[in-house]
Amino acid sequence: MTIAEILLQDFDNEISNTRRTLERVPEGKNNWKCHDKSMVLGKLAMHCATLPLFGSYIILDDEMDIAAPKRPHAPLEFTTRANALQQLDESAAACRNAIAACSDENLAKLWKFSYGEHVISNNPRSLTFRQMCFNHLIHHTAQLGVYLRLNDIPVPALYGPSADEQWSA
Repeated sequence: MTIAEILLQDFDNEISNTRRTLERVPEGKNNWKCHDKSMVLGKLAMHCATLPLFGSYIILDDEMDIAAPKRPHAPLEFTTRANALQQLDESAAACRNAIAACSDENLAKLWKFSYGEHVISNNPRSLTFRQMCFNHLIHHTAQLGVYLRLNDIPVPALYGPSADEQWSA
């Protein structure tokens, strides 16, 4: 099994979890947040929906300097649940295609992530992808689950049952 095939197993699971969480995001609460330091609900939902684009950039680009971006940043304005889900589908398809086409050799190459002269990381592409795409997406999807709970919206079972939903393996 190639590294890409292993990554795709995890990818499909995490995209499914993100989709099931986004399906419950309420419309009309775009500016709700649980704390002054927290991201607003609509922006958080769109961040989750578009994060796979960042994953595709890790796979496709040789490096990334966020002080001088070469790619446009996806707008994080939540308009409708349907739009958020469409954005997830599109960004996930782009990312999945990039992973599927990536060789073990390319995944083993160092991928530099920087802000100008400040190097944030310079690790193998596969590790960078896991940390900055998977872990990042898991973190924000879980954060979105907390937002759902605080708005009395049932939280989906993702890695086991939630207080609202049994888990079906």
